[in-house]
Amino acid sequence: MDRQRRLLVTGAGGFLGWTLCPLAARDWQVWGTYHRQPLKIPQTRLLRVDLTDPDQLQACFDQVRPDAVLHLAALSRPNDCELNPDYSYQVNVAASWRLADLCGAAGIPLVFTSSELVFDGRNPPYTETSPVCPLNRYGEHKVLAELGMGDRYPLATIARMPLMFGVASPQSESFLQPFLRQLRAGQPLRLFTDEIRMPVSAIVAASGLLLLLNHPGELFNLGGRDRLSRYDFGQLLTDVFNLSPALLSPCLQADVPMAAPRARDLTLDSSKAFALGYDPPTVRSQLAQLTSFSSMSDTPFP
Repeated sequence: MDRQRRLLVTGAGGFLGWTLCPLAARDWQVWGTYHRQPLKIPQTRLLRVDLTDPDQLQACFDQVRPDAVLHLAALSRPNDCELNPDYSYQVNVAASWRLADLCGAAGIPLVFTSSELVFDGRNPPYTETSPVCPLNRYGEHKVLAELGMGDRYPLATIARMPLMFGVASPQSESFLQPFLRQLRAGQPLRLFTDEIRMPVSAIVAASGLLLLLNHPGELFNLGGRDRLSRYDFGQLLTDVFNLSPALLSPCLQADVPMAAPRARDLTLDSSKAFALGYDPPTVRSQLAQLTSFSSMSDTPFP
């Protein structure tokens, strides 16, 4: 009897990996890596791995013997990357290159989550062929990872991800959780009117990533269909979760000092992925799907 195909998911403790692993378990035997605190994910075997340590990464591959890899792990907060560039490079670039080497040697599918922040937000909409032009260190490191992985393993698949939200894992929140805490506490929430994104929920993003395992060596945008400012998103959030819109305070990027420069308009053209069957619903409906998780920290799967 043939063994079930094994999928290795790096960054399983993040809110995207936390959501993706049980979805993937419908078709795969799922193995996930985490970095620090142990956790449990339904239908997932978990390993503690420091991806910046080549020996630990090799040992992980030797133990799991994966048939495919989804590389989600990252230092993903741009301000953290700006303040800790060496560590960002080790996590976001060097570890990604090593994974490309390992997957290339094994000849297995590899999907890497890059970012819309490879663009500067000045010439939208962005397609897969648009020239990259990052504004901050996080974006720069994602570009280096993309290029190096492609050189090392031409069959690696790159997925440029939009702003994502969803249910928190035990180790990682999306931006939605602090927004909800602040609003539920009756505190004003300042949101940019001049930052445009195309957000999707973790569930939608996970469905797209799993779809891309069958498309080696390609580059895809996995943006949503709604083009929203942060303030627009806040208005939807208060409406869907029955919170006071009066607490929303519009502001501009220039009003909030930040370590990492921010792109203004990251409108992604994701028609290439749509043609494969990637089909994000409206942001309103994605938010409505999350209202059943009252604490917004419960696992979305039994």
